[in-house]
Formats: sequence, structure tokens, C-alpha cells
Amino acid sequence: MSNLDHPIKSSIDFAKEGIQHGFLRLPYSRNDSAWGALLIPIVQFKHGSGPTALMTGANHGDEYEGPIALYNFTQRTDLASFQGRVIIIPAMNYPAFQAGTRISPLDQLNMNRIFPGKVDGSVTQVLADYFSRILLPMADYVLDIHSGGKTLDFLPFATCHELADKQQQAKCEAAMLAFGAPYALKLLEDTRGMYDHQVESMGKVFVSTELGGGGTTNPYSIAIAKQGVENFLIHTGILRQSALPQPNASQHLVMNQNSYVFSEHQGLLEPCVSLGEKVEVDQLIARIHVIERTDQKPQSYYAPRGGIIMARHVPSLIKMGDCLQVIASLEQQF
Repeated sequence: MSNLDHPIKSSIDFAKEGIQHGFLRLPYSRNDSAWGALLIPIVQFKHGSGPTALMTGANHGDEYEGPIALYNFTQRTDLASFQGRVIIIPAMNYPAFQAGTRISPLDQLNMNRIFPGKVDGSVTQVLADYFSRILLPMADYVLDIHSGGKTLDFLPFATCHELADKQQQAKCEAAMLAFGAPYALKLLEDTRGMYDHQVESMGKVFVSTELGGGGTTNPYSIAIAKQGVENFLIHTGILRQSALPQPNASQHLVMNQNSYVFSEHQGLLEPCVSLGEKVEVDQLIARIHVIERTDQKPQSYYAPRGGIIMARHVPSLIKMGDCLQVIASLEQQF
């Protein structure tokens, strides 16, 4: 399916040289706009021949480091610094981003769980389909910037997956390390339905991140995202300038299905360890207090494995089934 045949139309001419600011337009008829449309901001930098990088933020709408870094980047005018093409969509799941929610308020779907999407589906499915059919085939390198949103807080890390194609994995790892986050994480997980899986299944170099969380940002996490975007593009050869050194050398972590600690109770969460703290097996990591009574002892949670606390639940009220903490194992090298 071509760009002309897809229900989403781009005001960007992807073959054209220069800097173009525009929109992806998806018809969306609704009560307050019978012939209305969703207009999703997009920008392209294209100068000469070279690879293509696709960079996105707000795959989940309540994650803000990516949009802030990318909206900043879109203001560049130094086209001569580019050799190749950069396509930027600062807020990939734009309806969720506008609402400040993880999933889209239009169809209650999580964009990062419905790839490759459906061309005749709901809004989020059509958006995913456009990425799968139109944008990703053009890309050589893909960067998707995440953070913890309103319910998780992360150590700032860049990440890639363990892949069956070790040559592709090595390229992803090199790009991940080039991003320059304080931590580098290799993920061993089932990615079916995720944007990650769609990109990797097409043979692209893919890097993702988690940069803080809590539904907000701070100057530290924003600085990591901003510099990471430039470092990533310098690594691809598209941005022609020297990478600036990062304040910390990356520490290497590995996460798998045994890294997650889930809450089996609901109540008031009392963390007993901090983000980035090393823990031993059976170390006390959290208590959950019953908020309806004062005569019941809190439930204690202990580390099922040794490693480093890389994620924690926020806010302090927790429900059964919520991810309480994530413990990643330390690796000397990948």
C-alpha cells in the first residue's frame, strides 16, 4: 500500500530535500466535527544521500522526555549538518499525548501492544498500520523514547533486545551505547504486538529508552534525552558533528521475566530501597500497609534475586497486580 492509498495522508514529501514541517492527517468524524481529522505534527530534515532515521516520542501519552527533546530538535535550521534523512514525530500517539494518558482516549488501546496495526481498524490501529506500512520501510535506524509515565519511575537507560539475528543485535547494541544514557539495558522478553517487535522484525536498527517517570520530567532526564538524540544521529552518520561526552559511563544491565516483582496486595507502598540501589536475594525491598485498619501488620516484600533496582511503582498507593519494582542483573559487558 502506498502513501496515496493509505487513509492517513502526509503533508510531508518524503523524497523532497530541505526542512519540512507538516502533519499526518487521519480523518476522524466525531460529534463536534463531522468532517474532522486528527493532525499529528511531523518534521523531516533531508540533505543529500544517506541513511534514514525515524525518531518518536509519546508512544505512551504520559511520557514526556521524548516529546520535549524532539520538539526542541525540530527547531534546528542547520540543514548542512545533515547527511541523509531524519523523520521526527514528537508525539506518536497524539490523542493520548493531548489527554496526558498512557493509552488513547479515543479507542482505549495501547499503541505499543497492537502492532502491526489495522488499516481498517480504530484510530490507534490505523496509526500503527501507517508506521508499519509507510514510515518503517523508509527507515534504517529507529529511536523510540520512553519514560515511566504516571505509574513507574526508572533509572535513565537506553535499551535493545536480544535477537535471533546476532548481527542485527550487535548493531542495535552499538546504537544503544552510542545514545549515551547512564545505564544500558539488554531486554529478554516477548515483544509480540510491540512497536519494538515490528521494527526489529523488519531488520531495522532499533533503540528504545526509559528516562525517569512519575508523569513529569526534570532537567537531568531532559538533558539525557536531548543529548541522546544527537548522539544517536551522530552514530548513524546522519548528523555530522562531534558527540559530547556523557557525565557517566553506561552501566550494563540485563532484564528478563524474572526481574519483575508484582504486588499481591493493595494499600500504601513503603519502599525500603531506592532506585539504583544494589540488593541481595531475600533483602527487604518494600512494605504494603493496609489503609483501612491500624491493627494489621504490613505485608513485606523481599528481593527474589540479586541485582539493581531499576524501576519502582509510583504513586504511593498500590493495587494488586501492579508492578512494584523491577530488579535487573548487572553485567560486565554484553
